[in-house]
Amino acid sequence: MSRLGKLAIPLPAGVTVTITAGVAAVKGSKGEVAEKIPTSVKVVNEEGSLKVSVNNPDNSQQRALWGLARQLLANAVKGVSQGFSKSLELSGIGFKVQLEGQTLVLNLGFSHQVRYAVPNGVTAIVEKNTITISGANKQQVGQVAAEIRSLKKPEPYKGKGIKYSDEVIRRKAGKVVKSAGAK
Repeated sequence: MSRLGKLAIPLPAGVTVTITAGVAAVKGSKGEVAEKIPTSVKVVNEEGSLKVSVNNPDNSQQRALWGLARQLLANAVKGVSQGFSKSLELSGIGFKVQLEGQTLVLNLGFSHQVRYAVPNGVTAIVEKNTITISGANKQQVGQVAAEIRSLKKPEPYKGKGIKYSDEVIRRKAGKVVKSAGAK
């Protein structure tokens, strides 16, 4: 038995779930998320909660899909009711970010500005040198944050670059110059 898969997913007020042809569409105040459900997994909406089960709980492959499908649906329910967000920080001399419509314009020490188009379903908020990415789909929010971070990863000597706000950069010591008199 999947310990995670057998837990019911409570549906908050204002969240509706429609299950058709292997796709669960979850709608709420923050948006809409559609999750594909594997064929061996059954989802039933009963009494304000979602119950997830599989045809054969003894099969290890189906047991793995059971827990996965349940967690993806739980993330969708949480996303449309509360939303997800990731925060990124720019650190470095001359590193700046501006928001022009749905495009982030970043100055990252290159000879040119880097433009990143924020996809639909995700919003970006810029305050000083902090970018907050938010949306209803957890995977999409994480992917956008990872793509922005990959534009200039933080380096270990001075810590310059784009990092997650809760990320700790392990700093390295620079080169040590030997004195000329000692051999």
